[in-house]
Amino acid sequence: MEVRRTVPVTLEVDSDDAALLEDTVDTFLWSAQYVVDHAFHGEYVTTSKTTLDDETYEDVREKTDGFNGGLVQAARNKAAEACKSVVARWKNGKKASKPRMTSPHVVYDHRTATFHDEYVSLATVDGRIEADYVLPDRHGDTPHAEYLFSDEYETTGAELHRKHGEWQLHIHCKKEMESDTPEQAATENGTVLGVDLGVNNLTVTSTGTFWTGDEFDHWRREYENRRGDLQECGTRWAHENIQSVGRKEEGRFKMTLHRISNEIVEEARDHGCSVIAFEDLTDIRERTGGSWGHKWAFNRLYEYVEYKAAEYGITAEQVDPENTSRRCSECGFTHPDNREGDLFECLKCGYKNHADYNAAKNIGLRYLRRNQTGGDGGAPLGVRLNSGMVNVNGEYESPADVSARTGVHAESHPFTGG
Repeated sequence: MEVRRTVPVTLEVDSDDAALLEDTVDTFLWSAQYVVDHAFHGEYVTTSKTTLDDETYEDVREKTDGFNGGLVQAARNKAAEACKSVVARWKNGKKASKPRMTSPHVVYDHRTATFHDEYVSLATVDGRIEADYVLPDRHGDTPHAEYLFSDEYETTGAELHRKHGEWQLHIHCKKEMESDTPEQAATENGTVLGVDLGVNNLTVTSTGTFWTGDEFDHWRREYENRRGDLQECGTRWAHENIQSVGRKEEGRFKMTLHRISNEIVEEARDHGCSVIAFEDLTDIRERTGGSWGHKWAFNRLYEYVEYKAAEYGITAEQVDPENTSRRCSECGFTHPDNREGDLFECLKCGYKNHADYNAAKNIGLRYLRRNQTGGDGGAPLGVRLNSGMVNVNGEYESPADVSARTGVHAESHPFTGG
């Protein structure tokens, strides 16, 4: 099994090299957009990387005056992935338009970047440049020490970004973990932890643990007010301070999301779960009525859980969220009137509970139904609840029964019921 990490590293770049990087970003995005436009030409959308490479590589190289071949291929890969995403949305009956490659970045691999201990060599539109890393204490408690400079991790590539006036290289690292580690063995034939995301409650798990959105919303409003006050000033000082407020806001939210993701992973480990199931994050802003900030938070939270859980042999997955908030997790009856605000009460069987908790159970059950294979072939056996477990057929096991079968103690949280 692979464990992957991404470590952001600020680069020290002089003005001449910065100009080259700017041109490289522009050329990379132009190349990717050229491939997208070609893929969407005609009746069908081409998503095959091989086909797109055969049909566009020489054209892009010619039109960009010989742009680095490795970067041309990286741009093609980026374009193909964007096209596949659009086609996937169409297949699911969702709207999507032709991608616009506007996010300023460049994708590097070992052909186009050489990673050294103190600096990196990067291909550009005009040869290579060398940029020094701006690093914290390489022996301290930082991601750089833990991953980038660790003998256990291999550097696989990077993405170059321009952020807050600085050039940053997001370096990708990975290591191989043995498939029979104690942590992974403990979760084989385990259970699913369902996770519901929302606005009032940022996160709710099928084990009955709630993380409210109060703190997130408080600080989002606080930072919005600060930016509004500064915008009214209209001075250069105010503009610089708006950027500073943005950095502080992102830092605070990242710290909060790291804490929540750690606690979700710990919840899964405590209950012997092999899978953490989230709802599909596509269109989550529309479904929850949240802000752009909420969508950013949900995506970032999933990313954090995904890579932190992998270290313990636990996978993070996404499932179709349709009707998970309207479906009764006890009898399966689905109706819009089952839910009113935070209260879920089934019109058929009378089951009553917190609506977000009911949704978290349904998300876990949705994963089970999608993946259940029966027998002992490694498929998860049930969804962890706040008291016991429920299997794909709706059959309930008490905490004592779960402990006897799995050896993992299942605590009961009486404030929400089963």
